[in-house]
Amino acid sequence: MSDITELKNAVCRFSDTRIAVIGDLMLDVYLWGAVNRISPEAPVPVVNVRKRTSCPGGAANVMRNIATCGGSVKAFGAVGDDKSGKELLQELAALGVDPSGIISTTSRCTTEKCRVIAGAQQLLRTDFEETGPLTEELRQKMVDDLSELIIASEVDAVIFDDYAKGVLSAWMLEKLIALARQYNVVTILDPKPKAGGVTPVKGLTLLKPNRSEAFALSKVHDTGSAEDPAQDQQLLLAAQKIDAEWAPEYLLISLAAQGMALFRHGKLLKIIPTMAREVFDVSGAGDTVAAVCTMALAAGCDAADAAAIANHAAGVVVGKIGTAPILKEELLQALH
Repeated sequence: MSDITELKNAVCRFSDTRIAVIGDLMLDVYLWGAVNRISPEAPVPVVNVRKRTSCPGGAANVMRNIATCGGSVKAFGAVGDDKSGKELLQELAALGVDPSGIISTTSRCTTEKCRVIAGAQQLLRTDFEETGPLTEELRQKMVDDLSELIIASEVDAVIFDDYAKGVLSAWMLEKLIALARQYNVVTILDPKPKAGGVTPVKGLTLLKPNRSEAFALSKVHDTGSAEDPAQDQQLLLAAQKIDAEWAPEYLLISLAAQGMALFRHGKLLKIIPTMAREVFDVSGAGDTVAAVCTMALAAGCDAADAAAIANHAAGVVVGKIGTAPILKEELLQALH
């Protein structure tokens, strides 16, 4: 791995990167308040809501992390023609994200996840979403628009962010990955192995699941993490099976407190220890890793350096409450 100075220089080059993100867009809403009594109607706490905040979530949170680190973002996805969709588009525009590839449709609602928080404790989450497949007509439009950018050499990397909400499909990834390889564009997939998620596709530059997602993708039984991830035979087996089915150039598995494991062609290249000092909230950390790792690859880093930089970024955001992005200044400071 390169020294800290080289990693920091790579982060400074993030402002030159042009990233397209396509996937499931969400609006994360937070209701902040305090609990002083139990409801007389049912044995549940009564939350006196003091304020409401919102921020981009899902693939939109990946876009936000790229923007706050200085990268240029082209956004692709779908929102409903509703209040939440308009709010999300406004927030992305305020970040400098190019929303021209986002489709507003009356055929579905905008995915909204509302969290009720008292003090530092999340009490409840309500989801408003539709997870059926997006129409093939709308999918084709996104593929055509993104293909034009790839052919015109207007993007350095493409992130596919799949939350199994119906936007992405295997044929979309196959077509865009093949085109990206032809034009030397980096491709990364953050998969969600759920019903409705994408099926295996080959040719990715990097596949980035967390531990539970890796075992679900590989259909290997997780017997529990070993003290040393390099000696975790089930994890190694999962990586081999993923490589056989997906064949990415690199596989990066997030291991929570154990850091990350980087594989190439099913073989372990490196274990990257976690940089988190305090963990308050892991929500959105995977989005941060996907965003920062992609920018680092687009800035010329090799996979090990890109993973190391992303690991430092994750160590910062898990120390924040709520879905929070990494700022470029915070990442440079973390690299000290």
